Amino acid sequence: MADLRWGYTTGACAAAAAKAALMRLVGEVGPLTSVTLTLPGGQRHTLPLAFARTTAEGAEAALVKDAGDDPDVTHGALVMARVCWTDGGEVLFCAGDGVGTVTKPGLSIAPGEPAINPGPRRMIRQALAEVSDRPVQVSVSIAGGRELAAKTFNPRLGIENGLSVLGTTGRVRPFSCAALRCALACTLDVARACGVRAPVLVPGHIGEQAARRILLTTPEQVVEVGNEWGFVLGRLVRYDFERLLLLGHPGKLAKLADGQWDTHSARSTSPVAAVTRIVQPLLDTPLPASPTTEGIFGALAPPVRRRAADAVASAVAAAVAEKIGRRMPVVAALVDMKGEWLGSSGGWDGWGGF
Repeated sequence: MADLRWGYTTGACAAAAAKAALMRLVGEVGPLTSVTLTLPGGQRHTLPLAFARTTAEGAEAALVKDAGDDPDVTHGALVMARVCWTDGGEVLFCAGDGVGTVTKPGLSIAPGEPAINPGPRRMIRQALAEVSDRPVQVSVSIAGGRELAAKTFNPRLGIENGLSVLGTTGRVRPFSCAALRCALACTLDVARACGVRAPVLVPGHIGEQAARRILLTTPEQVVEVGNEWGFVLGRLVRYDFERLLLLGHPGKLAKLADGQWDTHSARSTSPVAAVTRIVQPLLDTPLPASPTTEGIFGALAPPVRRRAADAVASAVAAAVAEKIGRRMPVVAALVDMKGEWLGSSGGWDGWGGF
């Protein structure tokens, strides 16, 4: 980790671009190839600019986002800010091309506002104040943002037509899970604000597709957890949810029965051990030999498969219920790689849009 290069958040890039654009707007002449930005911690960093120029309406500047060695979806994207004078008493923020607009309650930005988070807004205001105290309108754009947003949590958060401008510190730590956890927390906030009482937690695409096909759910009800079960379950107890359903492939969910709350393959053991421990006592013959849970369940006769899946689902539900302090009823359900039903811990019938 020490050898990995840190980068800059989209918020820091937007603030730097806004400052450079305002420098042009107030009449600064000569080459402007970089701009110095004060980050929230007080550190000053100099970022290279792609351009800074005046326009018929005001001025604009841009820089290429450098996320360092973090696999950030916006690494290499052109972040641009346009500024113009305004008669208002404070900075006005607008969503340019590639920056989304908030449409659902529960986030830190109200519906109808550009998806520029509070941290970046503070950075932008501070950067502008270093140049002029006159109020301006700032429009932030991210080249290709509409397409990039499809790879993020934004569509399920109700942020439409682009990316969010994020970042509380201004820096991107390589391979940090902070951004993912922030998105997951926002997903839970939106779910509750939209009236969800019974969230459906899924590990990934297989569980999500199965939930939307098999169950009656609202768009906000299904939360894709990935590998962050410890974080999400720890966060879940902050809300007044009434019950909880976990739905997904046993290759991920069976690990929870063994108390593995980070299910990434590099940081957890094979789920086959958990399945074997739970299912073998139920059988008169040894479990089929297979390195995968898909292979184990696929080799079982249908009646035995259902009994085995029910047992694993019950163990998963019990472990999760214990993890959250038994604050609400927990149901678990398993599907195979095709999204076909394997079994459940019971009580899932009629699960719908609560």
